[in-house]
This record gives sequence, structure tokens and C-alpha cells, in this order.
Amino acid sequence: MSLALFTLGGTIAMAGADRGVVTRLTGEDLTAAVPALAEIGLPLDVRDAHAVPSADLTYRQLLDVVDAASRAVTAGATGVVVTQGTDTLEETAFLADLVWPHDAPLVFTGAMRNPTLAGADGPANLLAAARVAAAPSARGLGVLVAVNDEIHAARWVRKTHSTSTGTFSSPNAGPVGHVIEGRVRVLARPERRVPLPRVDPGRLDATRVALHTATLDDDALLLGGVADACHGLVVAGFGVGHVRPALAPVLGALAERMPVVLTSRTGAGSVLRHTYGAIGSETDLRRRGLVDGGLLDPYKAKVLLRLLLAAGVDRDGVVAAFADHG
Repeated sequence: MSLALFTLGGTIAMAGADRGVVTRLTGEDLTAAVPALAEIGLPLDVRDAHAVPSADLTYRQLLDVVDAASRAVTAGATGVVVTQGTDTLEETAFLADLVWPHDAPLVFTGAMRNPTLAGADGPANLLAAARVAAAPSARGLGVLVAVNDEIHAARWVRKTHSTSTGTFSSPNAGPVGHVIEGRVRVLARPERRVPLPRVDPGRLDATRVALHTATLDDDALLLGGVADACHGLVVAGFGVGHVRPALAPVLGALAERMPVVLTSRTGAGSVLRHTYGAIGSETDLRRRGLVDGGLLDPYKAKVLLRLLLAAGVDRDGVVAAFADHG
């Protein structure tokens, strides 16, 4: 039995340089800075993976890591930790959660302060993530994010602050647990979804999903080429799922050609279904064929829609999937 650790770069793996923070620390460097990892009682199988900032990660790279993590679990690993930059962690963890087939925990973590700064949070986050990955109570929870001694479900976690070490939160649900005095305390067990089938990497690379955020005095100009360039669209609407009335027929026309998913730009809460009835309201947009994104934020909705379309799922299947995940 062991723990597998995959390192992907990011602030947690950065060290000082003459101009900025650019030098990458290896997995061996990261674990050497956390001697308390030995207290977990499981050997660490450390693997340096893609050395890129999280803003440059691709779906293909993340799914490669998930495949490698799956092989590690099949070979006997109790759990898996992935370290990466925090910029896209909310999306990568959700992507992994959509396809992770094991009861063994797959735990993502990162850092907001690099090792050259006072109060660097990387070592503590790595230790917490390893403890969660090794904990029997974390089995069956899917993919988790362990940061700031909190445990979040990948389905709900958001990055909510650009610099704070407490940036990650789950506005709709709260953390599912905490790490307290080194003990993993799981307080809630979210319902697991059936994993999506593995998508052919070539089809995934060729699938394009656009994201349009509703803004004050918005117009349809930016939507003009979406139908020709993309296979799907996510709309981050105002509040409970509204757009300007002028955009409603444009989105309706797009929905006749591709799946268009309606979400909220607010960062918490669900789009509604039938409370408001004016042109551009959630009721009107659903009548025009937009898919209800439920509680999923726009970024997670985009991840789910791209996987579904790359797998060849038709519109009815997209509707069903968002009803399940949203």
C-alpha cells in the first residue's frame, strides 16, 4: 500500500529566481519540505508530471494524469494526490471528478504563497491532502480539494479570491470536511454520480465550447461567429439566469443549432426554471431551447458540456446530464 503523488507545477512548486518566481521544484523537493508526511505511515510514490502553470494545462494532460492515477490505484495505491497551480484547480478537479471511477480518494491541492514568501501554504496543503488521500473516511467521495485544512468536493469548490490563502470555498454546500490536529473529519458525503465514459483525445481536442457572460448593455456582436466555430455554448446569465431581451432570440437561434446551457454569473445559487416570464428571463430562455445548468457555475458547465459533446452525446443526453450534475 502507498500514496501516489503527481506534481504539475504551479505556485506550490515555484522557487526563487532572479526575475520573478519561475524555478520549478520537483516532487522530491516538495516532500522533503514536509517531514510530517512520514507520520502518515504509507510510502509515497512521487511522479513529476506536466511542468506547466495551471493556466496552460489542457484537458488531454489532465485526463492523462487521471489515467495514471487510476493505474496507480489499480496497482494498490490507497489514494492519490495531485499538486498544481490554483488558477484552474476548480475546473481540473471537476474534470477529474466527472471521469474518476474509483472509491480511492483523488485529492487536488496547491498553494497561494510560493516557498520564498513568509507563511507559504504549500507544505501544509500537501500534508493535508496526503492525510485525506490516506483516510478511510474519504473513500467513496470522488475527487476532493484539500486546502487550508478544509476538504471540498470538486463538484462545488470555487476559487473566490485572487491572493488569499483561504481562496477556495464551496458557496452552495460548504466544505465536506476538515483536517483537525492531523485527523481527517468528514462531515458530509455528497452523492456520487456515475463516471462519464473516457473520451477519445482527438475528439476532445477538436471539440469547442464557448462561454458568453451577460453584461450591462450587452449586445449580440460577440455571438455572431459562435455557431460556425463552436459545438456548444455556455451562457453566464444575470442573477437567476437572465439576459437582455435583445439577446434572447439570438440565443434561441443558436440553441436550434447546438446545445446552449444557461448558468448564473453570480458564483453561487441556481438558475431558476419558471419564476420570471419576461423576454430574456429564465422561463423565456428555456422555452427557446436553452438547457438548464442548475447549480453548476459557468466554468464547470463548460467542462461538462465539452466532455459530453466530445463523447457524441445528443441534445437529450446533454439535458439529462445537466439535470443529474446540476
